Amino acid sequence: MPPALFSTNRRGSMWQGGSQGSSQPSSQSYAKDARPLRDRSFQAKMRQDIGMFLMNTGFEVAPQMLQNITGKDFRAVFQHLIQCLDPIWEFKPEQRFEEQFMQALRAVKYPYIGQIDIKWLPTPAAMHSWASLLGMLHWLVELCKAREHYMDSRHPTLQDPELIPDEFEDISYHLALAFDHHSRAYVDFLQGQDVFPEQEKVLEERYTKKDARVLADLEQLRERLTEIQAEWEQLKKSAPPFEDLKKDNGSLRRDKLKFEEILRRLDERKQKWMRLVQEEKTELEYNLASLEKMHAEEQRLAGIVKVQNLSPDEVLRMNSEHESLSRELESLKHKITETSQVVVRLEVSLTRKVSDAEEALDQYTSLLSTLGLFPPLAPPLEDVDLTIDLHSASANPQGLLSGADIRKVVKPTLSRITEMKRTAHAEVESERIRVDDELEQLTFECETIEEEALEVMNKTNALNEQADELREAAQQEGLVSNAEASRLERDLAAARTAAMANGVGVKSRLQALQIAYREQVEKVNRLKEDTVRAVIKNSSDIVAFKDEVSKQLQHLRDFAEAN
Repeated sequence: MPPALFSTNRRGSMWQGGSQGSSQPSSQSYAKDARPLRDRSFQAKMRQDIGMFLMNTGFEVAPQMLQNITGKDFRAVFQHLIQCLDPIWEFKPEQRFEEQFMQALRAVKYPYIGQIDIKWLPTPAAMHSWASLLGMLHWLVELCKAREHYMDSRHPTLQDPELIPDEFEDISYHLALAFDHHSRAYVDFLQGQDVFPEQEKVLEERYTKKDARVLADLEQLRERLTEIQAEWEQLKKSAPPFEDLKKDNGSLRRDKLKFEEILRRLDERKQKWMRLVQEEKTELEYNLASLEKMHAEEQRLAGIVKVQNLSPDEVLRMNSEHESLSRELESLKHKITETSQVVVRLEVSLTRKVSDAEEALDQYTSLLSTLGLFPPLAPPLEDVDLTIDLHSASANPQGLLSGADIRKVVKPTLSRITEMKRTAHAEVESERIRVDDELEQLTFECETIEEEALEVMNKTNALNEQADELREAAQQEGLVSNAEASRLERDLAAARTAAMANGVGVKSRLQALQIAYREQVEKVNRLKEDTVRAVIKNSSDIVAFKDEVSKQLQHLRDFAEAN
């Protein structure tokens, strides 16, 4: 709880005491008013300010009231301004206004009160008095405006509990909560209560709300610290990571060899396609050159036919032969076209088949890379190479595929690897089931230990309650003994008084009372010592018990972390 709640500072009151209203202060204790109160323009401005403020605060004011004001109107305006400053200020009808007037001015600490005379109040509009009284009213109006501005500013010094944010550090907010707590508790105190649980609960909830985010952050940091500590303990208990790094290095080296093999295969395929493209370009250039030669031969033959001198029969025969050759040529062209189409379809089909075969081999290679079956394989298959290459340009069908035989080597090896993987999976599954059983057993043991710890905590709470009851009983016995000792002291004092009054006839009774008093004092001391010893013994037992519980819980935590 903040120290503001224990502060003895109290807010001041405007009430200055009833006896101060009639005393006249000396003129030397007040400052001289430096405002130009006799200036007519300044008086007009003051009247305007006062009139505007009175209308804004709901006071009915006539336009010409402040120019020739009566004593009744002046009293009403003055009381309205004082109650704007302090709504609970009370003007008593049975008391003279002159006494209440000076008392109110002293309460608001008007600095120029020495220049005000209460004899002016019956006729405030007089020429010798109105300037000072008008300046006093204008000063009260400015003070009211300053108060309104301050009340609307939501400043921390307002000590309004509704304006306090959820999280704050300003001492003014602490003071506001302290004042609210003390004021509510004081109301209950006036009603006869000595304890204030409701007000304390409200205050505790407010500070709990203030510290909620900080506590949440603290809890998160504690959880993070616990995780880091657990991780640190795990790292200290675990073996050095050198072996794991060696294994990772070996696997990375094997992966490097596999990827280098894949890159080599891809480079060979790239070179093969580049050679095919170059061969196609060469064949295309050869065909273009042959076509140009055929065009030149055709032109040469056409020129020879033109210069020859042939008979009609020869021309007819040559035409008929030309027509028959043309038909045969067309038939041959048609057959060539059909053959070309068939060749094209076969080439397209072959290309598709080759592409499908290459895609299948790519998938096969990707699967080998994914499954880690690139050479070298793990023992006992380190001598087996499962990679297969496709040579689509090979003229021999037996040379299309290079690598291990699919039926004799690849399929049996893959079947053997599958069986080995299944066996390893079965072993891992069996190990997982065994670990699950051990985990369930450990969980059951942890729950049992938690129940035992809960039972121990319940016993601890019971011992604490018994210690509290013993402490309360000892306190009650001490109170009874103190009361008895007080009574005996009173009796002893009365006996001494009676002895002094009656003489030595009561010495025996005095001695008896002294003996009884000493016995009671000794009894009280014995009870105090027994109570202190019992409390110390119970506290020691509780501390030892808590230490034992802490050791058991720590042992349980270490056991759980180790397993």
